[in-house]
This record gives sequence, structure tokens and C-alpha cells, in this order.
Amino acid sequence: MDLKFLKNKYFRFAVAALLYILFVIWLKNYWFLFGLPVIFDIYVSRKVNWTFWKKRGKKNHFLIEWLDALIFAVVAVSLINIFLFQNYKIPTPSMENTLLVGDHLYVSKTAYGPRTPNTPLAIPFIPNTLLGNKTYLEWIKRPYKRLAGFGEVKRDDIVVFNFPASDTVALEPSDHKIYAQGNFDYYDLVRDEAYNLMQRDRAQNNRSLPFEVYKNYARRQIHKMYDIETRPVDRRDNYIKRCVGIPGDVIEVMDNQAIVNGEEQKNYAGIQRLYTVRTNGTPINPKNLEPFGISRSLADVRNNPNYTFPLTEQSMERIKALPGVENVQSFKYNIKGQYDMDIFPHSAAYPWNMEYFGPLRIPAKGETVSLSTENLPLYRRIIEAYEGNSLNIKDGKIFINDREETSYTFKMNYYFMMGDNRHNSADSRFWGFVPEDHIIGKPKIIWLSIDKEYGGIRWNRMFKIVRADR
Repeated sequence: MDLKFLKNKYFRFAVAALLYILFVIWLKNYWFLFGLPVIFDIYVSRKVNWTFWKKRGKKNHFLIEWLDALIFAVVAVSLINIFLFQNYKIPTPSMENTLLVGDHLYVSKTAYGPRTPNTPLAIPFIPNTLLGNKTYLEWIKRPYKRLAGFGEVKRDDIVVFNFPASDTVALEPSDHKIYAQGNFDYYDLVRDEAYNLMQRDRAQNNRSLPFEVYKNYARRQIHKMYDIETRPVDRRDNYIKRCVGIPGDVIEVMDNQAIVNGEEQKNYAGIQRLYTVRTNGTPINPKNLEPFGISRSLADVRNNPNYTFPLTEQSMERIKALPGVENVQSFKYNIKGQYDMDIFPHSAAYPWNMEYFGPLRIPAKGETVSLSTENLPLYRRIIEAYEGNSLNIKDGKIFINDREETSYTFKMNYYFMMGDNRHNSADSRFWGFVPEDHIIGKPKIIWLSIDKEYGGIRWNRMFKIVRADR
């Protein structure tokens, strides 16, 4: 069979042009069609040497060839990372036992549709902050835009997203030169400092001012102590959780069990909670706990008849059968109605905690809610931070963009995320809703898994498909 036509310059141009036009249609930015003459010149007319760093028709120095290969690789991998998939490494145990620390995931951008970059000027493959400096420029800022994907975020999907609360971070002062170590949650710092100020004021002066007064003072203190950095959406930290609630759902947590629209969430095999394990006084052999994936620091407890382990329901039943184990009970952090200031919406008017939360309706795009000073804590961050409005309260009235409002219509969809390690996950119970423009993609495959604690590669997890229903 004669395949010489494959080398024909007009055939190669036609294939390249077709693929480029399909990409432009997907991108929905038809200004890029002006790139077609460039493609024609590359394949047909060859008037301009677009790879100006190397000579045409001559043998180039091997360093130039290496440079050419490097440029191609950087451009190709950058485009793949933006539009197709990216790597994500599980850094914390918040998704155990479904996903483990050290799992390296292939995250599909096309599952929900890739986002075009908000800040396209950046050094590729480098963290957002390096040696105390940003590795990206905000000279060009693009609005949120998501290309067509294969589906939408569904309830119980495992999702990778930008961490909403990392829009503002507190860094160690620049003269300390330890940016990599001193990255703190700005909002947590402000709340903690405000709470300490309020407690001190009560003890020393027997008074208590409105909490907002202490927060305003705490902000000033934090700004003196740290370098405060704001980040665009696509430069915020990456998190991975399970989406337990989609727009329009009503989410509630009772006894650490997620309840959605009045029905308990399915208890997937990987979901684990803390259990108190009581023995007859005989220590449990740490080697007997290795099959359960329990950390050595938790397993190696001497002269103590009580242990606290994170376990799935299946593991909990197996632990009961270990020699010397007398009783296994679920662990309780909180009781219903016990207020935890670290829990969203961080208001005493909503006495929620990690184990008893809600009910809370998840906002949907186009939905309108009535606003009052009572329910404003639920929506204030959406209105100000996520949807870019100014908000002030004057004489008990709410002003959005300097206009008095009694209602608000949401511009985006929102989601409620929780980790499968229900007692050890900083999730939406702590920082609230995840906006749709923060969604990155869906993990598909574990292509590598490294167990740092026990050493070596977890071969049984290599190339394992990530299943949300297991």
C-alpha cells in the first residue's frame, strides 16, 4: 500500500488545520483562527523559521537539538496539564481509606471540562511560591471559563479542586526566608487571634464586645506579624474530597454521618471514622495492625488498655476479633448543639460542629435567597470573595455594591465536599462551599503509590482505577 501521501505537505497541513480548528471550536475563542496562516506557513510555504533557535537544512549543534526537544516537551506537557490531565499526589490522610497518603493520581480535566488559565503567565512545573517569590505574574488576568467536558460533578464523585480558603494566606515575613515552611491559613489565624482577644478581655475587664470588633483588631495584628498574600483561583492549593452535596441539595451531618435530602449517604467501603478500642490490658501487637493501614505511631502504644484508631466498618469488625480486644465503640468529639468556632459558618448563631452540622442548603446558580443579618454568615463569603461584590452592614441593613439588598441571586453553582476519613478531614464542614470555578478534575487512575511509613511501593495499588463507589 502506497503511504507516500502521508508525507505530502498539503495533506499534513490539512490534518493539522482540522485538529487546530476543532481545538478553536472547543475553546470557543475564534480569534485563534488567525493562527491558521501560521500553520499553513509551517507545513506549506515555509517563509518564516518559527523555530528560530535552530537552522533549517543544516546539522545543528547537539545543545541546540536538546534545547529544541526541551521546548517541545515543555509546551506539550503544559498543554496536556491545562486541557487534558495532571498529576496529583495525596499529601494527607483525609481521604483514607479510599485513597492513601503517597498515592499519585492521574486527574482528568476533561471529566468536567478544563478551565482556561486565569493567570497564564507562569513558570511551568514549579510551585506557586518559590524562595519567597511568586512563580506567576498577574499582568494578564482572564475571567473564569470552562470548556465542554464529558459530564458534570455528581453526588459522591471524588473531586480535585482549588482550596477556597487559600485565596488569602499568611506567610512568614520575607526576612525569615522560610516561605516553604511558613504558609498558614489566614482565616484560621484571624479567628484564633480574635477568640484569644475576646477571652482575655472577659478575664481582665469582665466585658465582651461583638466578635467582629475582635476580628477587626486581629486582622491588623496578623498583617503586622505576617506577609499576607492573595492568590487567584488557579493558583490556590489543590485539595481532594468526596462531593457529598451538589447544588440544591440539603446537607446535614448527624453523628458524623452525612445526610443528603433526608437520606443517609451510602457508607462506601473506604469511609472510616475513629473508634475507641479497649483491651483486657494486654497491648495489641503492632504487626497485627499493619493489615489495617494503621499508623505505627497509633499502633505502638505501651501499657495502655485503650486505643483510638481510624477504621472502616469492615476493619472495625475485624479488630473486634483480635486477641485481648474486649470492646470497640465509636469515638465522639462533640454533642449536638455544641458550638465549634472553627466550623462553618463560624457564627454562634449556628451551633454546629464536626459531628453535628446543618441542615444547610447548597446554593445553585440562578437561585435567589432572602438575606438578613441572621443568615448572612452562610452567604457572605460567596457574595464577597467568590462572586466579587462589596458588602457592608449599616444600621442592621445589608448593602451590596453600595445598594441596599434584601435578597441575593447566586451567579455560580456550589458544592459540599467531605473527606472519607471523617474524623480527620479539613473539609466543607470547616470552610463551607466549593464554587464551580474551583473544580479542577476527577481522579481516574493511581499510577504510583509510595508508602513512606512502611517503606517501598504499594504494588497492589499500581494502575488501580479510582472508583468512587468503592
